[in-house]
Amino acid sequence: MNFIEQIIEEDIQNRKNDAKVYTRFPPEPNGYLHIGHAKSICLNFGIAQKYGGKTNLRFDDTNPVKEDTEYVDSIKEDIKWLGFQWAEEHYASDYFDQLYQWAEQLICDGLAYVDDQTQEEISKGRGVPTAPGVESPYRNRSVEENLDLFRRMKAGEFPDGSRVLRAKIDMASPNMHFRDPIMYRILHADHHRTGSKWCIYPMYDFAHGQSDSIEGITHSICTLEFEVHRPLYDWFCEALKIHHPQQIEFARLNLNYTIMSKRKLLQLVKEHYVNGWDDPRMPTICGLRRRGYTPAAVRNFAETVGVAKRDNIIDVSLLEFCAREDLNKTAIRTMAVLDPVKLVIDNYPEDQVEMMDAVNNPEDETAGTRKVPFAKELWIERADFRENADKKFYRLSIDREVRLKYAYIIKCTHIVKDQNGDVTEIHCTYDPMTKSGMPDSNRKVKATIHWVPVKHAKAAEVRLFDRLFNVPAPDDCEEGKTFLDNLNPNSLEIKQAWLEEGLTYEKAVAIKHFQFERIGYFYCDPDSSTEKLVFNKTVSLKQ
Repeated sequence: MNFIEQIIEEDIQNRKNDAKVYTRFPPEPNGYLHIGHAKSICLNFGIAQKYGGKTNLRFDDTNPVKEDTEYVDSIKEDIKWLGFQWAEEHYASDYFDQLYQWAEQLICDGLAYVDDQTQEEISKGRGVPTAPGVESPYRNRSVEENLDLFRRMKAGEFPDGSRVLRAKIDMASPNMHFRDPIMYRILHADHHRTGSKWCIYPMYDFAHGQSDSIEGITHSICTLEFEVHRPLYDWFCEALKIHHPQQIEFARLNLNYTIMSKRKLLQLVKEHYVNGWDDPRMPTICGLRRRGYTPAAVRNFAETVGVAKRDNIIDVSLLEFCAREDLNKTAIRTMAVLDPVKLVIDNYPEDQVEMMDAVNNPEDETAGTRKVPFAKELWIERADFRENADKKFYRLSIDREVRLKYAYIIKCTHIVKDQNGDVTEIHCTYDPMTKSGMPDSNRKVKATIHWVPVKHAKAAEVRLFDRLFNVPAPDDCEEGKTFLDNLNPNSLEIKQAWLEEGLTYEKAVAIKHFQFERIGYFYCDPDSSTEKLVFNKTVSLKQ
């Protein structure tokens, strides 16, 4: 049990909020969700499910300049893909009328005022935490003047940035968020839902707690950076005398070799360092999905990371481990050769083709088997042969035996090279008595390698991904450099591979997740067509 669940169980025991548990997931629709949001989704929805409650999806759409319906749609898709369904769908913009009325109420109570200072003057007046700020010269305007100015702000009389509405709290507070925070700013911009109805928009700190209150949220679960905002969250609810949810903070998810800033992720997309928000190198949920991560793997990762009170950095290898654990149980096996060299079995009949039995998934008896054609000429991985092998290399070498997976034991006799000295053909003989079921089938050799028959192979494009950044902390840059200087120039490698001919387009699209035996887990990319299959490497096999 984590500390959030302990708080909730105590509330239930004390019959607080009639022992109900209502949570919410409140993203701003100004970008695509990433793995950090996935942790928050799993936490909010998971807690509500555990205690028989509900979770709302609420879009914090208070900044029309940065928000778009494209992001709204993507967020919904990501939540559903993770396996969750919200109870109610809301938008902060649903409450603009109510928020405006509450703002007028605070003006009438002498707790808010219109300030004509510039943003620079307001920031300077707030001072520093160790010394009191300076009160605005407009702080003591009358209620009547403030109401008049605020209504004229709403009516569109003033240009952007000319006036703001501020709460009147405490300019000497050590908490900078208490030093007369801005509640409304003027912004003449069309909103993706309300159009041109509004030209003033509430700030996050004024909209968030009240939106929670309207929806009857009991536990407002936020990441740790909102801890200093909590006193202001509480102050607005108490000043307005409305339902007061409890804000609880937990440590956000930080992964090494990754950035989580939406602004920086947007920069990567706009400046074409990646191929869109769903580029499989991105930490976005849609990027993870396209790379081949499963919802179960992401949920298990979020659960394994757990809920902490202090920020820490998680190794990305844990996410890869969770993907590997899930895919090992579910992915269909197939053989694929990514860096081919031809192997010729000299004593195998020229035109003979045998159909070998291959297991679809040894972890799942119900997955069944498939037939793989075997012939005289095969593709094998170039790395599975070494001309001058030492004792630690157990795979194929001259005068050495290996087993071909699902087939026979072979022995290398000689090789053919081109004018550059590169091996073009590996010649060998096979022992026909070593096939499964034959007398010598149990003869031991030190290695088994995979293969694909040359005349029965299907070409495919395979995309191999490395980490997007070269360093564990991409934001830690030398003076004069940015996170972009830490990009890995070799984060994407594209190869033409040879696959089993039975892996048709229809089968690839239907199954999606595959283990390329001895290589790793791969996902059928949406770019695939009947003319060309495309696979993304999700994660390697356990080393």
